Amino acid sequence: MGEELDLTIREAIPEDAAELLKMTRQIGRETEFLVMDEKGINLPEELLAIQLEDIYESPNNTLFVALLGEQIIGTASLKSSNEKRIAHIAELGISILKDYWGMGLGSVLMEELLIWAQESQTVYRIELTVQEQNTTAIHLYEKFGFQKEALMARGARSDDGRFLNVWLMSKMI
Repeated sequence: MGEELDLTIREAIPEDAAELLKMTRQIGRETEFLVMDEKGINLPEELLAIQLEDIYESPNNTLFVALLGEQIIGTASLKSSNEKRIAHIAELGISILKDYWGMGLGSVLMEELLIWAQESQTVYRIELTVQEQNTTAIHLYEKFGFQKEALMARGARSDDGRFLNVWLMSKMI
């Protein structure tokens, strides 16, 4: 990473629920690049803790947190279906608090996800959607071998009501 931070990156655990809710509310206010808004993950802490336990024990789902001390400053996830015919496909998501953009944290989180996917031997296709205007994220994904598959017209909507185009990208594992 460009600027050295004393970071810990690890899989999320149920005890992360409160801090994760706090982080997602903040990031929902900071950027329109994500689907979530200022409500963040709209779940009670107890339910989120149960979901984090399920993710931690899943063979084809993961959620990494980037911690600066006790504060979660970023997350990276792979989410797959339990349906047998599509359980090999994971949807990728990376979220980083705005204060930590441009420091290389996205690359570090991406590396962790790709290592996890290769070692899982259950995920063979990773997909993501990214707003066409989010050129920094598109560059990151292309750097790691993701290919653009389709441009989805009106794939998202901005806070002021404008329609935004969204790229579907994928990588084979």
